[in-house]
Amino acid sequence: MPDTDLASLVRSAARRLADAGVPDPVVDAELLVGHVLGRGRGEVQAAMVRGEGIAETDAAAFGALVERRSAREPLQHLTGTAPFRRLELAVGPGVFVPRPETETVVQFAIDALLGAAEPEPIGVDLGTGSGAIALAMATEVPHARVFAAELSPDAFAWASRNVAGVENLVLVNADLADAFRELDGTASVVISNPPYVPDAAVPRDPEVRLFDPALALYGGEDGLDVVRVLSVRARELLRPGGLLVIEHGELQGEQIRGILAADGWHAAATHRDLTSRDRATTALRP
Repeated sequence: MPDTDLASLVRSAARRLADAGVPDPVVDAELLVGHVLGRGRGEVQAAMVRGEGIAETDAAAFGALVERRSAREPLQHLTGTAPFRRLELAVGPGVFVPRPETETVVQFAIDALLGAAEPEPIGVDLGTGSGAIALAMATEVPHARVFAAELSPDAFAWASRNVAGVENLVLVNADLADAFRELDGTASVVISNPPYVPDAAVPRDPEVRLFDPALALYGGEDGLDVVRVLSVRARELLRPGGLLVIEHGELQGEQIRGILAADGWHAAATHRDLTSRDRATTALRP
């Protein structure tokens, strides 16, 4: 049986994804067929220009993935990977998929580690999920010692897979409220992307609402229950002058600065991401 025309198949898939409301249907169609074929997106585009075909079995596998993506199953669950800065992370059901905006948030922690006076500065990631933030710190600041905690057994399994073999990173399955008591007073940076969605809120995107784990999303009535815990625990972990970095929703900066000020933090400031939305707040331990 002759091969199906690759370009026609991808165009048809993109239309199917667009009809389902997928935000970037062409990109997703090209990435999914690339996953099936073991090719990068650029290679797929070149093959389409050359008029290449796709085998029937590969076309069927691609079609099955397109149907799942049309049901708004996250692209990263279908491919099993998520890019993050210089990393390629293993992800799937049970773990929060790292977002591009977190790539800019972690830069605050990386800069603080690079500027620390200690020969082996300590960075702590509380609620690490897939391990994205902790891995970025450990790999981009190789002289640092990085410690990461994750409560969810499912997410911990994904993080364990991602951090395997990284010698300057310690991962534990623990509640962030109690993790790393042995480090109290020594950390240069504590960073967290905690659950911050109010319990009554309904995330707009089906990928988030239907597939991200609730433990990574919801943070109490106002979304800030875990932030309150972080404020206390990070003060215990950090040395004087150490930096706290919290990722949060774009409308939560003022409330978080209020929480930090009440707990005695210095220089609390909220920062915008590349789309000019308030997405991170930092503060210094007195």
